[in-house]
Amino acid sequence: MMETLMKQKPYSCNVCDYSSSDKSNLAKHMRTHTGEKPYSCNVCDYSSSHRSNLFIHMRKHTGEKPYSCNVCDYSSSDKSNLVRHMRSHNGEKPLSCNVCDNTFSCKSNLVKHMQTHRGEKSYSCNMCDYAFPDKSRLVRHMRNHSGEKPHSCNVCNYSFSCKSNLVRHMQVHTGEKPYFCNVCDYSCSRKSNLVKHVQTHSGGKTYSCNVCGHSCSCKSDLVKHKQTHGGEKPYSCDICDYSSSRKSTLTIHMRTHTGEKPYSCDVCDYSCSRRADLVIHMRKHSGEKPYSCNVCDYSCSRRSDLVRHIRTHSGEKPYLCNVCDYTCSSNSRLVKHKRTHTGEKPHSCNVCGYSFSCKYDLVRHIRTHTGEKPYSCQICEYSCALKSRLVQHMRTHHNEKPYSCKICEYSSSDEWSLSIHMETHKTGKFVLSTKHHPEVVSVSLYKGLSGQHEMRLLHPINKC
Repeated sequence: MMETLMKQKPYSCNVCDYSSSDKSNLAKHMRTHTGEKPYSCNVCDYSSSHRSNLFIHMRKHTGEKPYSCNVCDYSSSDKSNLVRHMRSHNGEKPLSCNVCDNTFSCKSNLVKHMQTHRGEKSYSCNMCDYAFPDKSRLVRHMRNHSGEKPHSCNVCNYSFSCKSNLVRHMQVHTGEKPYFCNVCDYSCSRKSNLVKHVQTHSGGKTYSCNVCGHSCSCKSDLVKHKQTHGGEKPYSCDICDYSSSRKSTLTIHMRTHTGEKPYSCDVCDYSCSRRADLVIHMRKHSGEKPYSCNVCDYSCSRRSDLVRHIRTHSGEKPYLCNVCDYTCSSNSRLVKHKRTHTGEKPHSCNVCGYSFSCKYDLVRHIRTHTGEKPYSCQICEYSCALKSRLVQHMRTHHNEKPYSCKICEYSSSDEWSLSIHMETHKTGKFVLSTKHHPEVVSVSLYKGLSGQHEMRLLHPINKC
């Protein structure tokens, strides 16, 4: 058998075990040892050991892209690039890691991934302590220091430090959402968001703890959960009492002391200390909402928001006040409620000194100083400072009146007008909240010629 193989490949390399049936192939192979590159580009300094590689290279100068995708508009000068691109449509990942279960569509990605198992980080930043397993990541990271954004949108002139961010941004203009849910009409521009969305239908929790049986839908969540069983927290903060079971978590915590925010948005001035927060923030620009409610049409960009929303259907209120009987569906609401007992108002206006128990109330208050009205109607020129007012305004265009009286046929576009109307069934006269209408002390309602209840001012405040 060995003799047969030798006869089939009589040309052997005298450096390694390579052999070939063709003498010309052996000659090409020997160039990998000698470094010889006899084929040179007459436009730039590029040279190659293979003539075919030079042909492909020349297409960069001519702009020729003979290989086209039959699914989208992608085209390439190299057939191998088209093969890799097609895997983004069919989901094929033929290359597997022999350490974990991860699979990849591209050999270079597998090589980079293997470095994470070996802990190799050969490329270090000379301005901070970051190190990376591959040069391309270091190049992208260095742009955080230099502020360089070489990738520009040809529609709106936004620029980005990373080409992949530009690709995602372009989908805002084109509206392209190539990833579709096969259960509902949801579609998105990123595969990772589709994976998260599909889990909202199946309730799938594919990763299980072998200690307590706890299950979750994300592998990283399972890794974090397992560390709660050991109780070991070897990584400690040298400023406060914080300790962690993971070095990476301690690194993130230290940023609360240093104020470091290494993750920056390429669209606006937002920056943050955690990569996960940047991913969520970018959805504000892309409009992606991968988490959908299976009861109503609600969708959102954060999993925690969906969990809170689901409680509006289930009626679950797991957070209890230890002072009174108040219960609520989210921890943030409980924190705000407790301030009604303590009187704490930690959020202060730097213009007038007025303070608030809730940060959002401060944000709304600041707009009274700046005059900012960030919420605009797409039909008319109306704009306002509060999102809730824009929602109410839009109902005037669509003639929506979702708030109905249970006693008569009256309906209103906002809850406050309904509460005013309900007083007419009680006394026929009532006092308006000076929070909304400080110029009015009291009004009387009567039924006009139109059949609708109308307001009549009784006692206006005299202005000096």
